[in-house]
Amino acid sequence: MRSDAHEFKTRARDALRDPQLREALGRARDGFVGKRQKSIDRFPDFDALRERGRRIKNHTLAHLDVYLERFERQVVAAGGTVHWALDEDQARQTVVSICRQAGACRVTKAKTMVGEEVGINAAIEAAGMEAIETDLGEYIIQLAKEPPSHIIAPAVHKTRQQISDLFRDHHHGGDAARALREVPELVDEARAVLRQKFLSADVGITGANFLVAETGSIVLVTNEGNADLTHTLPRVHIAIAGIEKLVPDLDDATDLLRLLGRSATGQDLSAYTTLVTGPRRSDDPDGPEQFHVVLLDNGRSRMLGNRFRDMLRCIRCGACMNHCPVYAAVGGHAYGWVYPGPMGSVLTPLFVGLERTRDLPNACTLNGRCLSVCPVKIPLPDLLRELRGEQNAQRLTPATTRYGLRLWGMFARRPRLYHGVARALVGLLGLLGRRRGRFRRLPLAGAWTSVRDLPAPQGQTFQSAWRAYQRRNER
Repeated sequence: MRSDAHEFKTRARDALRDPQLREALGRARDGFVGKRQKSIDRFPDFDALRERGRRIKNHTLAHLDVYLERFERQVVAAGGTVHWALDEDQARQTVVSICRQAGACRVTKAKTMVGEEVGINAAIEAAGMEAIETDLGEYIIQLAKEPPSHIIAPAVHKTRQQISDLFRDHHHGGDAARALREVPELVDEARAVLRQKFLSADVGITGANFLVAETGSIVLVTNEGNADLTHTLPRVHIAIAGIEKLVPDLDDATDLLRLLGRSATGQDLSAYTTLVTGPRRSDDPDGPEQFHVVLLDNGRSRMLGNRFRDMLRCIRCGACMNHCPVYAAVGGHAYGWVYPGPMGSVLTPLFVGLERTRDLPNACTLNGRCLSVCPVKIPLPDLLRELRGEQNAQRLTPATTRYGLRLWGMFARRPRLYHGVARALVGLLGLLGRRRGRFRRLPLAGAWTSVRDLPAPQGQTFQSAWRAYQRRNER
């Protein structure tokens, strides 16, 4: 999938001027945050579970080669096939080859972020086959010809009016008599359209929330049941997942599922949680005749050996973006690739290159909320600072920023000089702003003062005011 992450600033400005987007994001943010908090409040020791999740993922990553080999053996023993994809090209070629061998005309697809990462829909359609999204949110954005803006709720940026208009245009030939409809009506309409797609599909593609090395199973989590129909009804099932989705055994998968539901949607457990092990057996009433697992690297092995290894713990719950003030203001499309929000600001530069994504590590206030809610305790603020440092080292940041930081560093390493200059500047600004009490423009602060006034300092630094306060109390 092509990345437009280098256009973050332009996309962010456009997003801030979009009233419908702001309305949709406002509603979604309150729902995600509130439901998560209520679910955690009902759990006696959620932080201990977070720590266990962190340990499970760290252990798996430390022995990933062992668990990958075990997983492959178990998949083969169950009658399935494992395919290894070094990069997105190999992943696309593998999936298209399986579909062609199956003589597929129609391919149904459940939501998979790795599928978005490698651009699987475009590859299937380029090969002359029809690709149909079966997750309701993914189906909506497929009709709109847009990428997802959230990893849990792909169409979170759409209002009910926009969805109704899409359905009118695609399902009813643009009939102007089709007015805005209620949510249940829209859901029923999508269900009726997709039912025939499910029944006539030759191949079904899913992601995998977890891969269980002990049994060779994949774990699928949805709230609609579409993934179950996608892997059960067609003759061939393809699961595509990153190699970091491995967990050692079913007990570990259970612990992570308890974290995933609460962190993603505020549920104790998602409505449909399915374990898939191999193709249909002789006495099974349904299921695919073939079961394929495509394991994608695409830079993940490289992350295992560097300081960004912690990012491979991510279980794709979306909690970091739900609590991020930047994402809440601009939405997912501003980030320009598959993974938005804080997780995307780390993953996208690592996957597509820092030189093409230079704005993303800076699209963060470093407030730390993402770390405080991450179910596996990924230190996202630290990783973003690492990327900023790498940008500076590669001279990817503007020269004014580099020289400004170098000058600030010179003062910061000399406390007396720093405090002396700070006192002088604060005093000067206090005098200049005494008349109005604020500044509408300031040198080197144009981005800040373009949308807000800067309150004038009181004329002394905090430390000076604190010392004066202590002297008064000592009298």
